Amino acid sequence: LFTLPVRGSEGLYMVNGPPSFTESTAFQRDSGKNCKAVAFSKDGSLFAWCNGEKVNIVNVTNAVLLRSFDLPKTVGLEFSPKNNVLATWQAYTTAKDGTAGVPNLQLHELKTGKCLKSFIQKKMHNWCPCWADDESICARNVNNEVHFFENNNFNIIANKLHLQKVNDFVLSPGAQPTKVAVYVPGSKGAPSFVRLYQYPNFNGPQSALANKSFFKADKVTMLWNKKATAVLVIASTEVDKTGASYYGEQTLHYIATNGESAVVQLPKNGPIYDVVWNPNSVEFCAVYGFMPAKATVFNLKCDPVFDFGTGPRNAAYYSPHGHILVLAGFGNLRGQMEVWDVKNYKLISKPVASDSTYFAWCPDGEHIVTATCAPRLRVNNGYKIWHYTGSVLHSYEVPSNEEMWQVFWQPSLDGVFPAKAVKYQAVPSELPSAEPKPAQAYRPPALRNKPATSSKLHEDEPPQNMKPPGSSDKPLSKTALKNQRKHEAKKAAKQEAKADANQEPAQSSASQNAPRSTVPAVTSGDPEVDKKIKNLKKKLKAIEQLKEQAAAGKQLEKNQLEKIQKETALLQELEDLELGL
Repeated sequence: LFTLPVRGSEGLYMVNGPPSFTESTAFQRDSGKNCKAVAFSKDGSLFAWCNGEKVNIVNVTNAVLLRSFDLPKTVGLEFSPKNNVLATWQAYTTAKDGTAGVPNLQLHELKTGKCLKSFIQKKMHNWCPCWADDESICARNVNNEVHFFENNNFNIIANKLHLQKVNDFVLSPGAQPTKVAVYVPGSKGAPSFVRLYQYPNFNGPQSALANKSFFKADKVTMLWNKKATAVLVIASTEVDKTGASYYGEQTLHYIATNGESAVVQLPKNGPIYDVVWNPNSVEFCAVYGFMPAKATVFNLKCDPVFDFGTGPRNAAYYSPHGHILVLAGFGNLRGQMEVWDVKNYKLISKPVASDSTYFAWCPDGEHIVTATCAPRLRVNNGYKIWHYTGSVLHSYEVPSNEEMWQVFWQPSLDGVFPAKAVKYQAVPSELPSAEPKPAQAYRPPALRNKPATSSKLHEDEPPQNMKPPGSSDKPLSKTALKNQRKHEAKKAAKQEAKADANQEPAQSSASQNAPRSTVPAVTSGDPEVDKKIKNLKKKLKAIEQLKEQAAAGKQLEKNQLEKIQKETALLQELEDLELGL
């Protein structure tokens, strides 16, 4: 049975997951309003929280208090993967006289309760050291280099990864050997790069498993797949220099541990909202492009496997077993969700969770929690538990004068819950379905009693298996996409040239007293000659305009008069060039 901790102004308490949804009696509600941090161990057996007085750790099944640490200002908590160490972080403070503050990142041994090591860690971003899943190594970024410790011995730095400026790193999940993805931002015209190493081979660039360099990156997000064979890198700039997007500019890169790398070609321009790996490690889904956004599943060759068309969405979530994919539009979108069966690419349900600020799959692969939390939204705080077929099984809204800050599932290890067959029939529920009333569009008084005409700002593109027959079903491969783009660019260039050629004779016939009006627009085979002819015609046209201005009584400048005198020479030159055809 699962529990969900709920943290807010009503305190911290545990709710039993499906099917009962009652408050857990084993865990004593902590009703203080100062609970700043909570954490589960990776296997879900231990739970820690800080209530503004102490950090407490309990065994989840029987709620027995295992340890207590006197660290009232803790705002960050994390267990190591095998529950040997608890990391705590408090905000770093310097003394009034400017002397260095005390170490604020502590690593505690859970068995004995003793503090293994304290570090000074000024920034909250990436405060927690990263462990390999078997805890054989632990790493942290210190002054732009990565320090590695082995077997939780934090007194000896076993290894260092030193590149010019390591901004970020991510350890691979799963069994040994552990791999490390590192990001080094570009400087002074040099590109940024992401490199993959296998621990502990860090000697020089030759020892790297793979390397991908790119421009246009102020920050990157690196995502390992579960089997640790590849990393997806979302590189983004803060500002889009073309002015096309408010969100800066993003590109998506693929890097494999066998040395292969590629830029993932996305068929629609615009921001990349979300990228997620399927837990099977052989596919990933990207949500991208100006609204309505496109969503596409790609394989390891970065070729599209399935295109979901366009819709109001900015996030994607695979279920823990990878058999269901939810595409959703949260944040500034209305909370529409599409639940897809990944194997058959069939739509299961389209629930709506309006005003949601949080979404998470339950480790059983059947249930989902969506929540509206403060401070992102201060009103209507609460959470809903759904079955993926679209039924709301439980709903809770906090009283209007209270806030909810966090709700999340108790985790569990892989393999605890077997994957079940996908259902399409909505699971029965006591609660009514959460369909919001469709908002009526504003209609001006003059149109109010007339039949409504539907007008859409844009038509949504349907998923590829729902397109009308005759339209091309298959998403284009990378090379086909490139060729299509080239072809389109060539076509546009041709049309432009045609338009230019058609424009010239039209202009010349407009000025009757120009002798060149009789010459039809012919192109020579030589683009250089064409260019010269075009320039000469341009100059002659300018002279025509000057003559008209002089006739209208305008006083011309000296250089303008000189231009008019050159007319005969230019006409002669033009004639020679055109006769040379």
